[in-house]
Amino acid sequence: MLLQRNKLGSVRPPKRCRSDMDNISTSDIVIINGNSHPDLANSVAERMGLKNGGCSVFHKSNRETIVEISDSVRGKDIYIIQTGTKDANNNIMELLIMAYACKTSSARSIVGVIPYLPYSKQCKMRKRGCIVSKLLAKMMCTSGLTHIITMDLHQKEIQGFFDIPVDNLRASPFLLQYIQESIPDYRNSVIVARNPGVAKKANSYAERLRLGLAVIHGEQKEAESDEVDGRYSPPPTSSRQRTTSVSVGVPEHPVKVKPPLTIVGDVNGRIAIMVDDLIDDVQAFVAAAEMLKDNGACKIYVLATHGLLSSDAPRLLEESVIDEIVVTNTIPHEVQKLQCNKIKTIDISILIAEAIRRIHNKESMSYLFRNVTLED
Repeated sequence: MLLQRNKLGSVRPPKRCRSDMDNISTSDIVIINGNSHPDLANSVAERMGLKNGGCSVFHKSNRETIVEISDSVRGKDIYIIQTGTKDANNNIMELLIMAYACKTSSARSIVGVIPYLPYSKQCKMRKRGCIVSKLLAKMMCTSGLTHIITMDLHQKEIQGFFDIPVDNLRASPFLLQYIQESIPDYRNSVIVARNPGVAKKANSYAERLRLGLAVIHGEQKEAESDEVDGRYSPPPTSSRQRTTSVSVGVPEHPVKVKPPLTIVGDVNGRIAIMVDDLIDDVQAFVAAAEMLKDNGACKIYVLATHGLLSSDAPRLLEESVIDEIVVTNTIPHEVQKLQCNKIKTIDISILIAEAIRRIHNKESMSYLFRNVTLED
């Protein structure tokens, strides 16, 4: 097997993987990529013993996206590696145009490899907005994509927005392995959820590592605080309004009051490990780390799958009490690492290469999800 597991079910990347990829028929598979993360695409292609297809993606002076595919894709299986970055809108348009170009060139199948799916946090109705993830899914299906490979969706229910198969890979085995091998005395650690919404993910890590769990309570989730729609609007006042209002007798909705910030669990003298799926706006992480430090935590780590790290996040992390931030390379963050020495990167290209190999050879994907519970 390409992936090896230790006693706790973590994935350990093997030293060699070229021989495991020898059974791939290179004549009918093409890997292309946009401008979002060429290093990841090259790493995946190298692990599979392939070369990136001839695809050029550039922008005209008016910012229109141009895609030129130099190699023939007729009757072939196309894998487009394009992740989300801080330039999400251009990333999406590049992906859609590349997929449509392959579709109109008679490709047999078009698989979108999107490690970080943009707009995945906009998967719930807020105020009078819309569910953008649903719109994005429809656009991808219409463009010609026949399959999606992604990693650690913000909500697993996003898969239901697509009319095509979606494989939601897990980065937790790599993060678990990092904890075991790179955090000294990790047995003296406690897994921390920075808000109740991350409690399920944190509990899964705690159970696999056989560690304690702590939850920071009192920080309201953004999704709940913003869930205000027309049902809470006051009735209109006009001359044509009925004398008897339909709102009479309807109980008033209580106003939410944020409770004092507290930690449920013991972190005194322990190593605190905060886990999440995305780290972008780091102010919440910095505030949680300061509270953990005030409660006696000796070291503080932050582990996340996607490290978007927008705006002045690197500076805030460098000046914070957080000792180390560990993210995977689903999103390029080399510039952020130059600004913050605390950021460490885990390579997950081996997992994407194995997923592509299994899909291309029509093998079961269940091995990649072995020992994965609903809380992951």
